[in-house]
Amino acid sequence: MHDDTSPTARALLALELIQNSPGITAERLAGRLAVSERAVRRYVGILREADVPIDATRGPYGGYRVGRGHRLPPLMFTDAEALGLVMAVLEGHHAAGDPDDPAGSALAKIVRVLPAPVAGPADAVRQIRALPRDRDASTPDPETTALLVQASAARQRLRLVYRPGPGRDRAMEVDPWAVVVHHGRWFLLCWSHPVDARRLLRIDRVLSVDVQADTFTPPLDFDPVRTLEEHLSEDWKHHVEVVIEAPAAAAAEWIPRSLGRLEPLAPDRTRLLGSTDDPDWYVRQLTAIGAPFRIVGPVELRRAARRLADRLGQAAARSPDPAH
Repeated sequence: MHDDTSPTARALLALELIQNSPGITAERLAGRLAVSERAVRRYVGILREADVPIDATRGPYGGYRVGRGHRLPPLMFTDAEALGLVMAVLEGHHAAGDPDDPAGSALAKIVRVLPAPVAGPADAVRQIRALPRDRDASTPDPETTALLVQASAARQRLRLVYRPGPGRDRAMEVDPWAVVVHHGRWFLLCWSHPVDARRLLRIDRVLSVDVQADTFTPPLDFDPVRTLEEHLSEDWKHHVEVVIEAPAAAAAEWIPRSLGRLEPLAPDRTRLLGSTDDPDWYVRQLTAIGAPFRIVGPVELRRAARRLADRLGQAAARSPDPAH
């Protein structure tokens, strides 16, 4: 199984193990962290760079321990530093909000010793559910993110300035339902009063936030993750229809809910209905389908599929034959 825990989170876990078991060997640390001994030495290096004195003793009875008489100093983080740390760990390890998870437990201990004005926003962000990060995802401003999280928890209306594209700044009044992290992309699910409709805003495009005195009530049985996936699959420019030559249960293993809704057409045939603003991105997701399929529409998606096929064909033509 692929483990996307960040080196910082691993280093914090290593420090906790060393403190709890002075003299622990690199071999035992590696076993507890499920990494190589080389990785353990790298985590110890991270701790030393942070001025944590980790002593190492060689020989059959040697191991790692925190320097004698050393006590970790109070954590003097600024708001931005604390929130940035929490967001980085959350993106690198999607279970960091789970107190039963080792990284989540370590992060909770850090939050508990932060000053109250910093700990509140940091803990609110820590408890957000996250999915593994995409390579091209961008992290938004930590202070803006924390403000949105706290406003959604307090059910306070917001006035904000949003930039959907270059030179298109837009003032909006919204009810912030929830902040959701989806593959490293941070979104605000909200109700927009100017258009009287549900909206999904990228937090890295929120330019300013002004908290209002007015409060709101979110929808009954509101599920942030499900609502996000429904929005990602339905509310975009190009409406998608794809027919897959496989049962719906098999198609569900290849198609995430964020791509659309699956409808059985026959025992061995399924229809995918969704939408997208980015046909090139969408067609790349379809390559995960492990059965024959046909793109019914839109024409933009069929064109994107042909472009991708041409690129792959050209790459294959340029590759040397491994038999020669």
